[in-house]
This record gives sequence, C-alpha cells and structure tokens, in this order.
Amino acid sequence: MNERDPASALQDAAPAADAAARAGRVQLMIFDVDGVLTDGHLYFGPQGEMLKAFDTLDGHGVKLLRSAGVQTAIITGRSSQIVTGRARELAIDHVFQGVHDKTVAFAELLAATGIAAADTGYMGDDWPDLAVMLKAGFAAVPANAHVELKHRAHYVASARGGSGAVREVCDLILRARGYYEALLEQACGGAA
Repeated sequence: MNERDPASALQDAAPAADAAARAGRVQLMIFDVDGVLTDGHLYFGPQGEMLKAFDTLDGHGVKLLRSAGVQTAIITGRSSQIVTGRARELAIDHVFQGVHDKTVAFAELLAATGIAAADTGYMGDDWPDLAVMLKAGFAAVPANAHVELKHRAHYVASARGGSGAVREVCDLILRARGYYEALLEQACGGAA
C-alpha cells in the first residue's frame, strides 16, 4: 500500500491561483544552477574539466523575463567558468558562485536591488536551496527536485531540471505579470 504523507496532500491542495498571484509579484527571479538550469549531472573530461549542459528553451525563458523587466540572478554552490559564460550570454543581472550560505547572497541581492523578499522568486532543487526558497515570495522547483523542496514550493514544474523546468516557471511569471501574450505577438511579428 502506498500511503501519501499529509505534507504531500497539502501541496496538492495548494491552489494554482496562489502560485500565479505570487509569480505575478516577482521583480527578481533567482535560479540555482545544478539541477535547475542543468540536469544536475556533472560531466568530467579527460583533463578533469567539468562540463554542464544547458537547455536553450530555459535560456530563452530567462531572456524573456529580462525583456519584461524582471531582474534575474544565479546563486550556486559551485564555481565554474561555464556558468560565468552562460550567465553572460543570457545577460543575467547578478551572479553568485561558490556560495556556501545562500541566505547571505540572497540578503546581498535584496540590499543591492532594493527589492523586498516578497517580490522575489527562487528556483532550487535540493536542501542547500531550502533557506532561500522559504524567504522568497515565490518558490518553484523542477519535477525532479528533492521531496522536501516539493513539499515547501508554491509551484512544482512538470518538467525536470535542465529540461524545460526553468522555461515553464518563466512562462508562468510572464503570464501572471501580463507580458506573455504581448511577447508572443512580438515574436510572431505582430500576427499572434
């Protein structure tokens, strides 16, 4: 017999309207990297170099957030030139790498931007993300996030990390803030 725990039932009962309302307030969206912007796998080459794969749909979603006036940030525990390059390519506003206590970087972001915690979003996938996720006004996780994060998230994506979960969350924010249709029409050359 497969019984569900009460926390899981509570998460399922959380209304989608609450997630959308929270997403609509997001002025700064923060992402973890491994397991969120990537699939969480770390690939090492023959000389010990680390490789990561990023999803192009996720990347375009981040760009769309920026075009809608939402600031973007990365807070990650590892340091990597690959992340530096990807962040530059996506014009991510704030990048914190090699962070051991993500709440410190979060506090620095709030101070630097003047944005209230209630107006931020955070997307993570594992325990190091919990403290910031609980402080953010909108907390999202990919489908393959650790169960403890799923229980505490306002939104659980149907896609996995590194495979469209970020884009799904970006689209939710864009819809909730009222930018999705205008951006789509613009992409269609004005003929959506």
